[in-house]
Amino acid sequence: MPLLNRLGLGSGRNAAVESGFPVARGAAWPSPAEIWPAPSPGKQKTGLLPACANPCCSSGWLHLLRSRETPVFEGGWCCSPECTLERVKAALRREMDARGALRETHRHRIPLGLAMLEQGWITQQELRAALAAQRAAGRGRLGEWLIRQKSASEEMVTRALGLQWGCPVLRMESHSPENLTVLLPRFFVDAFGALPLRVAAGRILYLGFEDRVDPALALAVERVTGLRVEVGLVEGSQFRPAHGRALEAPYPSAELIEAATEEALASALARAIEEWRAVEARLVRIHDCFWLRIWRRRQAGPLPEPASVRDLIASTAVE
Repeated sequence: MPLLNRLGLGSGRNAAVESGFPVARGAAWPSPAEIWPAPSPGKQKTGLLPACANPCCSSGWLHLLRSRETPVFEGGWCCSPECTLERVKAALRREMDARGALRETHRHRIPLGLAMLEQGWITQQELRAALAAQRAAGRGRLGEWLIRQKSASEEMVTRALGLQWGCPVLRMESHSPENLTVLLPRFFVDAFGALPLRVAAGRILYLGFEDRVDPALALAVERVTGLRVEVGLVEGSQFRPAHGRALEAPYPSAELIEAATEEALASALARAIEEWRAVEARLVRIHDCFWLRIWRRRQAGPLPEPASVRDLIASTAVE
């Protein structure tokens, strides 16, 4: 069942995909600072004619009769709605094909209790007691029981989770969720338990999670925003209230789309790119979903104005 349906957020515009990963990290686009504020990401000229980004474009000299500067999709100008559609179809095929080639390989993670035992943070007796309480209750994570029984602190459990995932523990100093909601849709913040923490030096986005990181989401955000994304864990007592505030903050407009076929999905996305006269648009895949971000105006830094971007989150029944 697709993520949109599981969360009861289907839009009724048409339905689901199997999870997978987008293209490799090396395929990321340039950062926004390298793209914007360029004079125009629109028409690029080859010889006397403006060059359409669709390699199969057959318009030839008819380009000269077209005065439009937009839309631009993934850095390339499209001379007609037909060419926009062809480029979106190619991008969808790229993202669909990537799910088989770049699935996350299973990586054994040492159990939390053993990791903490190995570090000398708990004793065997404390681990047995926490495991027994967890079995008896039939719920809760081991770390929660260790904290509840005062065998370990929350900070210690978070550090152990960081060892499991191979990521740092991040801090929440000067966190202002309202200033970062433009980086990804509320849907992803909610569904994947993600929290943008801060942007450092205009190039690095720190993305926090409570107890497990989501590499697919991190890579997708990196490809869309052009920022380098560093992931880490945040202590639950700090993460949960901040995450709640982030969900209550305003976000750029977003639309949910379900398509019965890949063709229908491509048509819907291409139509949105055309209607919004995108100065740039980028498409990525995150598990069950496709995320299309459209920019209506060029941005001058790492964070666009909320009113200048629009997000479309889509799924399709094609497997």
